[in-house]
This record gives sequence, structure tokens and C-alpha cells, in this order.
Amino acid sequence: NIALDMTAMCDVAFLLLTFFMLATKFKPDEPVIVDTPSSISEIKLPESDIITITIDKEGAVFFGIDNQTTRYKLIEAMGDKYNVAFTDFEKNEFALSSTVGMPVGSLKQILSTASGYEKSKIKQPGIPIDSTNNQLRDWVDLGRRMNLAVTGKVPRVAIKGDKNSDYGVVKEVIATLQDLNINRFNMITSLEAAPEGTPAAMAAASEE
Repeated sequence: NIALDMTAMCDVAFLLLTFFMLATKFKPDEPVIVDTPSSISEIKLPESDIITITIDKEGAVFFGIDNQTTRYKLIEAMGDKYNVAFTDFEKNEFALSSTVGMPVGSLKQILSTASGYEKSKIKQPGIPIDSTNNQLRDWVDLGRRMNLAVTGKVPRVAIKGDKNSDYGVVKEVIATLQDLNINRFNMITSLEAAPEGTPAAMAAASEE
């Protein structure tokens, strides 16, 4: 009989398992379900240093930025700007969350809730984007500044809007970005097949 020593194989398997557990970056929870419009664009967003502005079908606006340290410093900066005293616990809770979709003054209500399940049950009405109270502008402005201070990089901005959302809200979000001199941003869409005969379709066919 031939005996095989599987020790080395087991070591390799556990090393691979450990690597993937440490290296895998999980996708953050979505604040709302958004049915994005389709396009043939294949431009991919970076995996880090990105601000995502989500607009649901009801026109509610959500803000998210990917770096936890940035989020901790950001909630401190927003608290100072709006005179809201966040506790260390609330700052940590915000750093662990993926998005925000409510006025700064109401944030303590959700951040002080200990249970993650209870947090998920609180409906967020969206960030104010009115001309007299445009809090989205401050989230984006301070978010870019804090991320630059933490990572040394200015984050890219992406808009993820529901295909049934009010275009007027999308227009206001774009106007807010332009007011901050952000004239280059990405629109997140769902990929669809390019029509036959277009350059994109011919390029895809040539790669097959």
C-alpha cells in the first residue's frame, strides 16, 4: 500500500483559506434598493477612495464613502459644522456604517441605537439638498477633504440613481457637484449588450 502524507497539502489549504479571509473586501450593505438604468459602458469604478451618491426612486439622497477612518473623521467634522456633539460610540457606529441618508441633526437617533437590526428598520428620509439647506454639499466637500488627509487621495465621485427617480433631483445633485467644481464624475449603470454594428459590439465580438 502507498501512504501519502497530506500534511503539506493541508497547510497549503489553510494558508489559502486564511489569505482569502484576510484579503477579501465585502461589499457594503446598500441603503436602499436601486434599479439602475442600463448602458453599454464597461468603465469600472475603483475599489477604494470613492464617494457614492445614491438616489432612490422616491428621490431620497444617500451619501457614502468607503474608508472607515475617513468616515470617523468626517462625522467629527460634520458635528463641528452643525453643532452636534456626537459621542465616541456614535462616531464609531458611523465609521462602521456604509451610508447616511438623513439630516445631520437626526443622526444621533440612529447612531445611538445599539442593535444593527433596529438600525436597519429606521427609514432614512434622505439628505437635504435644498438651496437653503444643502447638507449634501457639506458631506461631499468634507468627505473629500477628510479622505485626502487620511489616504492622500481625492476620492472619485459616483452617482447611483434609480431609473425611475425624478430627474430634477438628479439635476440638483449634479448642480451641487458643479458648485464644488467637481465636473468629472461617474454614473453607475447596469451593463447591457451593445447593439449590433456599433464599435462596442464589434470590439466585444473580436475578443470572443
